[in-house]
Amino acid sequence: MKLLIVDDEQIERDGLQAILEKNFSNLEIKQAKNGRVAIEMAATFQPDLVFMDIQMPGMTGFEAVEKINADNPYVKFIMITAYATFDYAHLAMRLGVVDYLVKPSRVDEIVETVEKVLGQIETEQKSFEHNKQQQVALQKAMSLFETDVVTQLLFDHVHEVHLDELVELLGMEAAKEKFVMSVLLPLGSEYSYTAIREKVRESGSGWVGALYGRQLPIIVFRSSDQSFRQQATQLAREILTLAKSDDGAGWFIGIGNIYQSLEQIRQSYQESLIATKDTMLPVKYRFYSDLPVLVPGFDEQTTKQHEEQFFEYIRGGQWEDIFSYISDMVDRYEQEGTNLLHAQQRVMELLWLTSRVLSEMGVESDAPFYSFQATDFRQIRAETNHLLERMQDAYDKHHANLEVDIIQKVKQYIIENAHKDISLDAIGREVGLSPIYISKLFKEQLGINYIHFLTECRIEKAKKLMRDPEKSMKEITFEVGYHDPNYFSKVFKKMCHISPTAYRKNLLA
Repeated sequence: MKLLIVDDEQIERDGLQAILEKNFSNLEIKQAKNGRVAIEMAATFQPDLVFMDIQMPGMTGFEAVEKINADNPYVKFIMITAYATFDYAHLAMRLGVVDYLVKPSRVDEIVETVEKVLGQIETEQKSFEHNKQQQVALQKAMSLFETDVVTQLLFDHVHEVHLDELVELLGMEAAKEKFVMSVLLPLGSEYSYTAIREKVRESGSGWVGALYGRQLPIIVFRSSDQSFRQQATQLAREILTLAKSDDGAGWFIGIGNIYQSLEQIRQSYQESLIATKDTMLPVKYRFYSDLPVLVPGFDEQTTKQHEEQFFEYIRGGQWEDIFSYISDMVDRYEQEGTNLLHAQQRVMELLWLTSRVLSEMGVESDAPFYSFQATDFRQIRAETNHLLERMQDAYDKHHANLEVDIIQKVKQYIIENAHKDISLDAIGREVGLSPIYISKLFKEQLGINYIHFLTECRIEKAKKLMRDPEKSMKEITFEVGYHDPNYFSKVFKKMCHISPTAYRKNLLA
């Protein structure tokens, strides 16, 4: 503990220091001869406790306390004076002085006062360190929340019990405009993930999702200080500065349109992915709004609906619909007399999107490329069907390799680790599956998402712990895996339709 003695009389300072050194072995003590010197020393010495004489020439002790306190709000002060008056005591209380000694003070009185104040300081320091550890744990949990919220928002695996609380915990206004950027990274560039997350966090502009293969989705919140294109372009350029190679080879960023609600954010994600279809452009980012329509012969709204439907076919493994969709597109091109090379390129873009969405789900297949330039539409149909069959084969093999009891394995892992900060990524690594696919399986087979199941496990454990009257609600919160008692209380009430305090009262009645 660091202690500063401030008094204009040398003999008083030395006498007090001798008493303190004799009775306390854990003090580092320094002296200041007046208030101005004390202010200067406090800035560098950073004392925990200050003995401050009130009556000193040039600057009173109260004036010095006020100035020191402005820069060091955690410092404790014990005032010393030869005059014990009500006005002094009142002013001392207003300044937050913790105690008051009248000259001359007895040795036992000084020792008792210092022991009491040092005890307060030690208790506060322990509490501060505990809170600091909790903040570190909360920040770690927030990172997991962030990636999981992004995954669930973009892939429609959200459950209303949790979305509001998670959004509130992450500090975002739900009404704010938002859009999605999809960052494509070169293979083996996983090291860039942390750097990109830090870059986005520094800008305070969005949430970063999990890295799926080469793809990294970012939900970006609109800034009122810039236009949409200015904001998106600036963030894209900042992210591209992280590319290790001079030309940014393998890096590309697609930028979706702005939407108001969280429910619409999936559309912006799909648009951002479509915008990455041509990565050979000299500029390594592209806005979806700058692309020609993907489906010919439709207005913009109808085109968006068709694009969204095509994504759903792929994610649902509806191969008959995928074949039919692309076949109809080729027929339309042929009927309209579209240039053959242009038609082949457009169909190639759809095949590329199919491959990219399959990759999200953990299905690895060869990149689809035409081995020749078609001379008629019959060749486009034949080669397109061949490439689609290869992708379907990869999809079928992926599902065939999945064990029947995979959901049971995932459930068991969650049950055993519910008290920890677990995420879709962690579960995916445990069972060897894509986080998106795990979330999809939960939604399809159980009708809930994994966070709902995780919450049920935690709430059930909390109910058991509440039977022990010795455990505080705060202890229970941390023991079941939450870092914020208020958040735990909200989730408990939403799940059980009663507050945890009321539930416990009924339980122990």
